[in-house]
Amino acid sequence: MKKFMYKRMDLILLGIILLSAFLNIYNIWKNDYANAYYTAAVKSMLENFHNFFYASFDPAGFVTVDKPPLTFWIQTLSAAIFGLHGWSVMLPQALAGVGSVVLLYFLLKPTFGITGARIASLTMAITPIVPAISRSNNIDSMLVFTLLIGVWMLFKGVRKNKAIWVIGAFAMIGLGFNMKMMQAFMVAPAFYLFYITAAKVKWKKKIGILASATAVMMALSLSWAVVVDSVSAGDRPYMGSSQTNSVLELAFGYNGVARLTGQGQSTPGGGGADKGNGNEMQAPPNGMEQGEAPEGMPSGAPPNGQGGPNQANGANATNSDDSASNDSSNTDSSSTQDNTNSETQTSEDNGQRDFLSKGDQGGPGGQNGGGMFNTGTPGFFRLFQIGLADQISWVLPFALFGCVGLLSGIRLRKQWSDEEKESLFWLAWLGPVGVFFSIAGFFHQYYLIMLASPIAAFVGAGWVKLFKLYQTEKGFKSMLLPIAILATTAFEVFTLKSYIDQIGMVWSIGVGGAGTLLSLALFFFKQKEKRATYFVSLAALLALLVIPAFWASTPIIYGDGNSVMPAAGPTTMGNGNMKMGEGQNSINENLVSYLKKNSDGETYLFATSNASSAAPYIIEGETVMAMGGFSGSDPILTTEKLEEMVKNNEVKYFLIGGGGPGGSSDLQTWIKEHGEEVPQEEWNGTSNNDSDSDSNSGMPGRGGQSETLYKVEL
Repeated sequence: MKKFMYKRMDLILLGIILLSAFLNIYNIWKNDYANAYYTAAVKSMLENFHNFFYASFDPAGFVTVDKPPLTFWIQTLSAAIFGLHGWSVMLPQALAGVGSVVLLYFLLKPTFGITGARIASLTMAITPIVPAISRSNNIDSMLVFTLLIGVWMLFKGVRKNKAIWVIGAFAMIGLGFNMKMMQAFMVAPAFYLFYITAAKVKWKKKIGILASATAVMMALSLSWAVVVDSVSAGDRPYMGSSQTNSVLELAFGYNGVARLTGQGQSTPGGGGADKGNGNEMQAPPNGMEQGEAPEGMPSGAPPNGQGGPNQANGANATNSDDSASNDSSNTDSSSTQDNTNSETQTSEDNGQRDFLSKGDQGGPGGQNGGGMFNTGTPGFFRLFQIGLADQISWVLPFALFGCVGLLSGIRLRKQWSDEEKESLFWLAWLGPVGVFFSIAGFFHQYYLIMLASPIAAFVGAGWVKLFKLYQTEKGFKSMLLPIAILATTAFEVFTLKSYIDQIGMVWSIGVGGAGTLLSLALFFFKQKEKRATYFVSLAALLALLVIPAFWASTPIIYGDGNSVMPAAGPTTMGNGNMKMGEGQNSINENLVSYLKKNSDGETYLFATSNASSAAPYIIEGETVMAMGGFSGSDPILTTEKLEEMVKNNEVKYFLIGGGGPGGSSDLQTWIKEHGEEVPQEEWNGTSNNDSDSDSNSGMPGRGGQSETLYKVEL
């Protein structure tokens, strides 16, 4: 029995699984509450079923988060079992990342053999963005795992000619939609193409099965959205980051077409520009709308130090970029203090824009990358620019050569092999998704995990095919393998030169020397020692995987720079492992003590403009209202509604300012006109003159700016 189990178990796969688990899980318990925006939602969802179903951001069910609830349901279950911790809400994503590595192995093994499957799973495990996003409570790792389950079901359905498995595969896309909306549909063309080309059934039956699968996919996709939108607005939370309180608008607008066009992205995780509140924002360079930010991150904050290796890893001061100037410009212009704050913040904002504009020249060292979130300039070679290349594209050249080799024998009039059909599937995944990221107006680096599976598949299957061509063919086809190794080596060395100041020349010399020598050996010794060439070519591929493996390990080596907007790389070196928004995960105990002592049983301890200020308090068990949703710009409240809430004893205290994302100028004006400013020394232990001192540094979302507490009683 033991001998049988030993033969059945692939020990190399086991080692890859352990490596993936280490990269994804080790030290995640040091990540505090990770993305506090989503962690606060999990805390609220633990309160009752109403909050759980709608994915409410706050315990009172005022507003939801900006995504569907399926992943947060899983995170809430984990928190219910292990308690609410940063690691407990990150664990499902970490395990999903490991699961994706395992699934890729079993997807490739039947057709491309055990060596191709091992290489693919190893490549997936060490693709830098995979462990980086798996070490957070963002959604993408779980989404990819769900889609790969769908691929496994699709392949099984075609091999066994079972319609139920095919329908189940498309159902997984529907579940993916309830994780991250339209992003899940990016793989649908590959599913359709594979079934059309690979299924051995008559066309009439094929069309019927695809129609049924599509119906199930759409029904599952829209199920939660239709239910929520059909419920009266007064009986459910406001749909966060939408402009019309509609899930469908959020799905097909902000989380759909707007991602491609880059339009209406002025609010981070929100549904568009802050309409009707008087906020006018200047668009930053590279086509980005002012105030864009990742899910769960304050408006205007730069990425995880990814503007370049020398950039600090996200100081809190940068979180206030433009948002605080919006706050100050929205206040009563007759106030001398407000005008002074506005001038000060404008000066700081200009300095921050100058700083960010350096990153616009292209990520590390100001080369090629660019964009506020280091996503480069749209174009054919965007995925090879710094900021994206070092997250996903280290071995992309080899994958492309592998694709050429795998499809080199395909002919329209010839029956395609299983190898060719599955290669077309991975190409139909890689192609459209790659095109999207090449031209999209707005996305974040960690979205690139959507490319990891097809790239890894082409590296694994491609190596097997290229080596076979190397051994059996003559001419150009036989030289694809050494050319692929040499081209990929050159690309890795080119990418590494932007990081010489951080990691030195050793990596470039080592990888460049090994890749060049091994590829030359394959060029010149092809016919002399065929057995040796197998090990030489395998060694050459492993040499190409050294740099992505190092990059993938950087969150462990240097610490996770930012769980809000994950990215891998040595950019945290020398920055004291500072996390962006680190101060925003703490609360002001003096404020809480004062409010509890002076409250009269209001529903909300206090209200603030946006979710970034409210999240730490919600995590600690307080009921806090984010009046404008995540970014402060959701049109949830009117002054009439706010007045009604005050009269109904739902809210009395309002915390305004702090350099976080701004809110409605109408609401802030109303609060200041009808409220009484509470002296700082009463609730914060400092006077107004000392409001920017270090003693005030524990306040969330301020970016170094003072906050003002107002009491409104009608």
